[in-house]
Amino acid sequence: MLDATRQNLTLGVVGTGLMGRGIAQIAVQGGVQVRLFDSRPRAAAEACDAVAQMLAKLAEKGKLSADDAQAAVARLHIADTLQDLADCEIVIEAIVEDLDAKRQLFRDLETIVPDACLLATNTSSLSVTSIAAGCRVPERVAGFHFFSPVPLMKIVEVIDGALTAPWAGEALTVLARRMGHTPVRAKDTPGFIVNHAGRGYLTEALRVLGEGIAEVPAVDAILRDAAGFRMGPCELLDLTGLDVSHPVMESIYAQYYQEPRFRPSPLTRTRLAAGLLGRKSGRGFYTYTNGQAEPVATPAVPALTQTPIWVSPSDPVRHARVLTLLAGRGIPIDYGERPGDSSVCLVLPVGFDTTTTALAEGLDPSRTLALDPLFLDGHLTLMTNPLTTSAARDAAWAALAGEDTVVSVIHDSPGFVAQRVVAMIVNIGCDIAQQRIATPDDIDCAVRLGLGYPKGPLAMGDALGAATVLTILERLHDFYHDPRYRPSPWLIRRARLGVSLLTPEN
Repeated sequence: MLDATRQNLTLGVVGTGLMGRGIAQIAVQGGVQVRLFDSRPRAAAEACDAVAQMLAKLAEKGKLSADDAQAAVARLHIADTLQDLADCEIVIEAIVEDLDAKRQLFRDLETIVPDACLLATNTSSLSVTSIAAGCRVPERVAGFHFFSPVPLMKIVEVIDGALTAPWAGEALTVLARRMGHTPVRAKDTPGFIVNHAGRGYLTEALRVLGEGIAEVPAVDAILRDAAGFRMGPCELLDLTGLDVSHPVMESIYAQYYQEPRFRPSPLTRTRLAAGLLGRKSGRGFYTYTNGQAEPVATPAVPALTQTPIWVSPSDPVRHARVLTLLAGRGIPIDYGERPGDSSVCLVLPVGFDTTTTALAEGLDPSRTLALDPLFLDGHLTLMTNPLTTSAARDAAWAALAGEDTVVSVIHDSPGFVAQRVVAMIVNIGCDIAQQRIATPDDIDCAVRLGLGYPKGPLAMGDALGAATVLTILERLHDFYHDPRYRPSPWLIRRARLGVSLLTPEN
């Protein structure tokens, strides 16, 4: 087995763009000798200069001592030709994302480096197995997928292809830790862990938009401020650019043979065709001036009325919490077991829409709205049905809004917005575990560090309760009859057993 802790370890990096430079920087900071090669003239020299400047800045900011910065720079070397990588123990490629190009590079390297040299690919979307299959010694080929910017994104996916020998992944795991990163192990599969697990957030939010359930600012606000994500899905798409995001969505969908959970939205295809890429084009889901999103007008909260508000007692715990929210608002509350004739009715469904809940509870749809009972901290989601009057909507909206409470009003949808998006994220995470692509702990770690989610998908499911997530998905499936909502066996079994979704199997 390759000893990645060895003091005089030598690493070759082929490709000196942002990814290659980032990998080189963390490697020399980890005490590894690095040789940089790029087929473009002067590119390796430029990369060395850029890494040296970055290390100097870290020293200026006190994040690295001057001596350590100088020592790290001294470990950076330019490789004028591929032949200069002949005595490297590991070579990482970070070239163009093209299968033929990567396979040709590895074939060329195999004529230069010894058979014991580990060949790692930084591919984000190509099959590690397909890259390795073109090699004479495929067992020494593994995936080593970093995220940009490499020095700041402290996560790396170590990918075992179908032909990868165990020692290769083990060596890369040790090397990742030496370079200050957290390694997560995964089997070779489209999207690996992070890009695979990230499908639920964007595709389900786009489906909500496509159904006309809510407008862009409301969807972003609900998922950011109620569900706790760092950015709303449309804000995120504008940041990455649809020219990047939409092809990835189509690629994952195609590679999984049209798996319904990963179905892209025609909304992004149309916007891509129109050139509405996001920040880089000045227009996306939002309009940008000098790289900053222009403010979006928020709907004014209606005037408070004296219309009584009745809250469904079907869920006693959440019923009490909503009554607490309404207390002190200066409005009459209807405490009857059934609503009075003039009261606006608030129901608290999990997985159902307002229409279904109103009819099931025998309420007048024209004065019934639903409040999302799973996300009640600071940002509330209020949902109408096709017959809800504007007077009933405005009375409930005004009653719930407060100095520290924002209310987003949406149209009827099973699972509101946050329930259905979070349930999809959890379900996909569960299926990654079910397929044994990665361990439950590595799945959650990869998603937290790679996507910046407030929790990993399995911990997110535990926070809501596995049984609750299962209920949401089953009700979405019953409503739409769409297999995208079918629950993962991993989720079903753990919900029935009443155990954490992070529970592994022996």
